[in-house]
Amino acid sequence: MATSTTYGARDHARAQEGARTESMPVVPASDWPAPPCEPARLVWAETVAGGNYTHRVLARGTEVRLTDLRGDACAHLLLHHADRPWERLNVADTVKVQWNAYLGEGVLLLSDQGRVLASVVADTSGRHDALCGTSTLVRNTERYGDGSPHSASPAGRELFKLAAAKNGLEPRDLPPSLSFFQGVRVREDGTLDFTGSAGPGAAVTLRTEQDVTVLIANVPHPADPRPGYVSTPLEVLAWRARPTEPGDPLWDASPEGRRAFLNTAESLTARGIA
Repeated sequence: MATSTTYGARDHARAQEGARTESMPVVPASDWPAPPCEPARLVWAETVAGGNYTHRVLARGTEVRLTDLRGDACAHLLLHHADRPWERLNVADTVKVQWNAYLGEGVLLLSDQGRVLASVVADTSGRHDALCGTSTLVRNTERYGDGSPHSASPAGRELFKLAAAKNGLEPRDLPPSLSFFQGVRVREDGTLDFTGSAGPGAAVTLRTEQDVTVLIANVPHPADPRPGYVSTPLEVLAWRARPTEPGDPLWDASPEGRRAFLNTAESLTARGIA
């Protein structure tokens, strides 16, 4: 089909309606094949290519499942409160308050206000990281020859900048991130041991405990020792559910977690939300 004229270009573009590629969002999300819930509850369905990013504003009580489709995805994650973006994921407090440097089922993702932004409700990977953050322009340029966002080896922070800008956020709004599906462990001498992934099909499910803006960059972990830029597709599915409530085992799993949930509930009650 010729595209040398406006009419030809229009006809060519319209002919693409309904086409699917390996990495793309599906709109409406309910058209996703074999969804994990009733199709009407699905609010986000996307496959993120390696070296790419995505973002979405999600309501409180949404569950988000990330799946490492081929075994070499690495989902670097940031969370901001959707209405108060200055309240955002604080990785240091997430680790410090819960006395745990390793992410997994039952871990709460805390803001810098001592509130819960999201909780990890399921995990079949166990290969995550709260210590290293994401890759940078300088480091990727040194390792791969280029780290700019539109290169063949984009850095995670550069992709986060693009995702942030589309949500009214600036580079100064980007704190250290968490990484899912590519992890590290701390050796006795304090050095880090890269654990790699758990293989294809590993998944982690988050539950949003407040309205949040989710930023995801799917890029190699900065501690990945392989010389090449290896990053494979990441599946993102989200559906309407319910936030954690008193009586849920997660609410009372630890004194620190209970306090964080109480802080969250107090804020929501004061705003007439819960």
